Amino acid sequence: MFPSFLPTTFEQLTEAASIAIAQKINLAEISTPLVNQTINTAYVHQAQEGQGNGSTPFLLIHGFDSSLLEFRRLFPLLAAENEVWAVDILGFGFTDRIADVQYSPNAIKTHLYYFWKTLINKPVILVGASMGGAAAIDFTLTYPQAVEKLVLIDSAGLVGSSPLVKFMFSPLDTWLTNFLRSPKVRQNISRAAYKNKELASIDAQLCAALHLDLPNWNTALITFTKSGGYSAFRFKELMKIQQKTLILWGDSDKILGTKDAPRFKRAIPNSKLIWIEDSGHVPHLEQPQMIAKHLLEFAR
Repeated sequence: MFPSFLPTTFEQLTEAASIAIAQKINLAEISTPLVNQTINTAYVHQAQEGQGNGSTPFLLIHGFDSSLLEFRRLFPLLAAENEVWAVDILGFGFTDRIADVQYSPNAIKTHLYYFWKTLINKPVILVGASMGGAAAIDFTLTYPQAVEKLVLIDSAGLVGSSPLVKFMFSPLDTWLTNFLRSPKVRQNISRAAYKNKELASIDAQLCAALHLDLPNWNTALITFTKSGGYSAFRFKELMKIQQKTLILWGDSDKILGTKDAPRFKRAIPNSKLIWIEDSGHVPHLEQPQMIAKHLLEFAR
């Protein structure tokens, strides 16, 4: 059975990994300075008996206009050996989109900190994929005490804010979000993210679109885009990251390309770059066993 707060469209899921992680989704009421009410925050958590005492947990952060469902294949592989959390960041996934919140990178960082402080409250291995990588870098620079190690998977953060910002005025902003909602558009984006196009299945497309049924999806996306999103981090900022950092990058990434991987490696002092063969922009979905192997070795 799926949690009652999820849309009924979840019943259309067919892949076992998708169904399993969806059934684990919980909501936590997180208090933040952002708004005078708690924010119902979607997350999944799993720990084997005794893992919560002493081991460093993983905290997984998804990409743009996505949700924790993108970790459906990676999550159980990590959870077999380590404590794991995955969270829907503010303005995305199945976390509540409250009308009074100004959705921006700063708001995402603040909400993530209070989620961490409320439910975890010990250093984590922070894993960010795509835009989640930029969010993870931002969080690490601001709250270094919360991050023991950092992992970037095909990470954003070296390119400036979205060129869509200049079009985010009425009525174009509504038109653009409706365009992004189009099943055909989302299918094309899904296919572009994979090297193996067969993985862009109906179930994969459904996982990437289920959160569109939640209230205020479009308004939160418009507000976040108008904020400018994540600007490019300067090298001198990245050089301040002291945590051991693992950079994992699909060798056939057609979304962000491959040039930024070695640039991150040069900029972050204590970092290691590993190329993931036969993978596009989402190696955690294309090569989950390989990603889990590297993450668990990194954790040890």
